[in-house]
Amino acid sequence: MQPITFTAFALDGELELNRLASRLNISRKYRWEEPMRLNPVTFTPASDGDDLQVYLYSFGALVFVNGSDELVGRFIDGISQYADSLKNRPQLPYREEYRLEIDPQQPATFGNDSAIMPEYNQIYHDIICLVIAQSVALERIEERTDAVLDEVEGLIARLNRGKLELPDRDLARLASSVLGFKYASVAHIMVLDKPDITWNNAAAERFYLTMAGLFELRPRYQEIKHKSETLLGVTDVFANLSHARRSARLEWIIIILIAFEIVMALWQQYLTVSP
Repeated sequence: MQPITFTAFALDGELELNRLASRLNISRKYRWEEPMRLNPVTFTPASDGDDLQVYLYSFGALVFVNGSDELVGRFIDGISQYADSLKNRPQLPYREEYRLEIDPQQPATFGNDSAIMPEYNQIYHDIICLVIAQSVALERIEERTDAVLDEVEGLIARLNRGKLELPDRDLARLASSVLGFKYASVAHIMVLDKPDITWNNAAAERFYLTMAGLFELRPRYQEIKHKSETLLGVTDVFANLSHARRSARLEWIIIILIAFEIVMALWQQYLTVSP
């Protein structure tokens, strides 16, 4: 049996699978944790064992099975007329690859780039797709989290110089970005959730845990969680400083108004008693 290649890409946004299914005349309803499997040439539902497949995940990841770069390009061009998030052809900078070899003479072996199994099983096929889809989606979040960290470092440097001119809109944007990272990594990428098949299939569970360990899904999620909590803490500090500065301004305005009222009163009294 020829080696099976898997190539995963992360998109910029989510995929609405049920809307896409409707536009492709697919009657099936997809749960949020279920991928859509298509033939990348005909855009029809794929079956177990098909040589060419593409898995589409709602959290914004595509996994091509035995798909060449040319096939990937043609699929993206074709599916863009059905999927709103693909209207403008994405650049797909986030990419993950893996290979599965079937060799009855070899024991099960796992590596960072490939695995060898003594026999083919569709369950293993599905698990590899899920894990590398989670991995490439995490890579997207990791890069965006680091970009926000860099931005916050610049704000901290300005604060060290005694400058803090950050509008509430920017503070809200930072907080929204951080919360978005946490929500995407937990709710959508499902890093902490095992596939349903692993609950009643011990072999599938061992395979999933091995693959998830190879791609360090849980440690990477914990790192994103830690960075997100740090960013939220820094954002809270900036928000408190901004509110304190605004309160100080209001207090000075009140003091100035009171002083103005006193001066006006004294002036009026002076005008009254003067000849």
